[in-house]
Amino acid sequence: MRRRPVLLTTVLAVVLATGLLGATAGPAGAAAALDGVTVTGDATGKPALTASWPVRASASVAEVRTKGTGAKTAKGDRLSVDYLVVNGRTGEELETSYGTTPVRLDLAKGTTPALVDALTGTTVGSRVLVAVAPEDGLARNAASVGLRKDDTVLFVIDVRGISTPLERATGTAVAPPAGFPTVTLAKNGAPTVTVPKTAAPTGLVAVPLIEGTGPVVQAGQTIDARYTGVIWDTGKVFDSTWAKKNRGRVVAFEIGTGSVIDGWDQGLVGQKVGSQVLLVIPPALGYGPGGQPASGIEGTDTLVFVVDVLGVS
Repeated sequence: MRRRPVLLTTVLAVVLATGLLGATAGPAGAAAALDGVTVTGDATGKPALTASWPVRASASVAEVRTKGTGAKTAKGDRLSVDYLVVNGRTGEELETSYGTTPVRLDLAKGTTPALVDALTGTTVGSRVLVAVAPEDGLARNAASVGLRKDDTVLFVIDVRGISTPLERATGTAVAPPAGFPTVTLAKNGAPTVTVPKTAAPTGLVAVPLIEGTGPVVQAGQTIDARYTGVIWDTGKVFDSTWAKKNRGRVVAFEIGTGSVIDGWDQGLVGQKVGSQVLLVIPPALGYGPGGQPASGIEGTDTLVFVVDVLGVS
């Protein structure tokens, strides 16, 4: 449950949001754009690109320059990658993740179908060179970093690892405290929350309903989750990833850094992967006096969440 919208401002984020990367083969002749591009450097470190600049691609194309020996990627996997972005017109470095934390890419429905197709079937340890053609619009959408609308953008992507989030919470069932909301689960794990006809607690409540056995969530990590949120006073569901319109999707949130409401940051750090957690969040740790009118949440509403913690990275 995000505190505020996340602005997509980086070059890679624009690519992920718009699905600009095409299939690895590309149209006939497109791969020729990469023939004059040399990638050097150990696959475990930051690469360097050399070419006779400018490099122009008539269509977006990708090549595996180094084939890894690790596991093969599949749809639904979560990838950990490093990347370097270069302006094909000038050879100037625009952005890189090397030297920082690898970036997460999900090969899942609704997460850039073209990128899913391009990276599905690669192997851990692979280094992939990608040219994004001007016609795909990346340069226009990333003008803030000095790109022109007719620029080709080059990416080097190193696939560092794979993991697959759980489908639902799994572990040991734990009875909720007396007087708190109760939860019943559908066959697929979707929760139905029943709120008691009593006054809401004034402080944060964070208790596991299912105790998982996975790693402990730490501040600064990204969690994979499914959740349902209801308003204590009305019992009304205001958001749920399990809803039909959301296709029961797994979502990702950075936790413990202020990217989500305080009740999530405080209540989910320290929980274990695999757990289902009941959160009762007072207004001050939710959306504050302003509430969230678009979701029907008033500034005085206490919120109830049932969160399945399905992965962490």
